[in-house]
Amino acid sequence: MATSDEIVDAMERSFARFGFENFIVTGLPHPDQRIETLVLLKKWPLDWYRRYTHNGYDRHDPVIRLCRQTVQPFEWDEAPYNPETNPKGAAIMHGAAEFGMKQGYCLPIHGLNGFEACLSMSGPQLDLTPQTKPALHLMAIYAFERARQILAPSPQPNPLTAREKETLRWAALGKSAADTGEILGVTERTITAHIGSACQKLSAANKTHAVARALQHRLIEI
Repeated sequence: MATSDEIVDAMERSFARFGFENFIVTGLPHPDQRIETLVLLKKWPLDWYRRYTHNGYDRHDPVIRLCRQTVQPFEWDEAPYNPETNPKGAAIMHGAAEFGMKQGYCLPIHGLNGFEACLSMSGPQLDLTPQTKPALHLMAIYAFERARQILAPSPQPNPLTAREKETLRWAALGKSAADTGEILGVTERTITAHIGSACQKLSAANKTHAVARALQHRLIEI
């Protein structure tokens, strides 16, 4: 994939299998920024995007608020808001539903340098289960990294050691730190240390993020 249109097409095909029809990849704005200047990719209904940006909904969006507070993926209905104290939050969620965006899943991205972004996906009826969520998490991070690599290139990450690569490869295959320690004949604590070192080198927020970056930059193979 070499262009933004190709990434959008690939994301549309991949996420459609789980019921997603719309998505947006964007940085999270500071008070002096407008969100439309930070959007990397989007497949949103045009009228909804215009309404959202015109009204500055990102300042009141419950999903964005939760996105700033967690590194874990979450469903939209897990983002709390009080319709009485945040009527615009209610307008946002109801307005999205009008355009078929009734359910959603959001992946927060937090860099070590304070960078904040998200990949938010939605659809009328989603396949979100304990089995599908890990796959969606990895797919979303991979898509985000690919989009940022093409549209907002960053310096190449530091190379991983052989043991860090091996540790991430087993993580990519679904193995826990304890499992990987048993396979490699070392302690779980040692594996956790290797993962932490890999996360630091790749500016990754967590193990899943590190795996996605390592795959994206072809530092590991599975």
